[in-house]
Amino acid sequence: MMQNKYPQKPGIDFILKQAFFYWNKTLVFQLMFSIFYFGIFLTVVFAGDLKYNIIQQYMETGKYIKDGMEAYASQYTKMASTPDFQKFSLMIVGTMIFLYPLNIGFYQIFRKIDLKEKLELGDLLVGYNGLNFFKYIGYYIFWFFVYINTAQTIILGILWVLATLFVAPLMFFANKRIFEAISLTFKALRMYFLEILVCAIVALLFKYLGFMLFFIGGLFTFPFWNAMIYSLYKTVFSEKN
Repeated sequence: MMQNKYPQKPGIDFILKQAFFYWNKTLVFQLMFSIFYFGIFLTVVFAGDLKYNIIQQYMETGKYIKDGMEAYASQYTKMASTPDFQKFSLMIVGTMIFLYPLNIGFYQIFRKIDLKEKLELGDLLVGYNGLNFFKYIGYYIFWFFVYINTAQTIILGILWVLATLFVAPLMFFANKRIFEAISLTFKALRMYFLEILVCAIVALLFKYLGFMLFFIGGLFTFPFWNAMIYSLYKTVFSEKN
């Protein structure tokens, strides 16, 4: 149940420290996540490129930027309308859908840390166990379909990300259905909007900071988003009540 004792509401600094604590305690798992994620993702990208030669087409299309955004957009639209590009895009989206349950493993890992239980590498794959796999990829397909249709407006895309921030942990810990979890997330946003917004921005920046400062470091920071969501989830929801 959502906590409603406003005076006891933890501050942003506490939520951030808690997120970094979980991240720091699981650096090996963060690295394994990234190796697994990028290993599969890049394999599909290069395999698709061998078949459809998309990277070369991207490079050729990129040359039109010097002629202005209108010329570039026109050329990009032409490229995107080709059957090969669409097949390649489906391969990429399909891979992202397949890899999404990998994020769920961190909720199991962080909860085990709270319970002082022994962590195992198999915990990272809990999202692929049995029917869990279909439940989480079903949710991600729904999430991704809405996102690609709202992201073009930027504001709606950001709102969709915030409105679904707690859906996965609510599905995992409380066995909530998608729309019930979205409803609970909206309630959380009304009570904790500033905390959630600030922490989401920090998580997003840190997530990609490792790639910008030192590329290999990105393998450790890329999954940080999950630690922040869990820290926020613990702050906003109380399963004891």
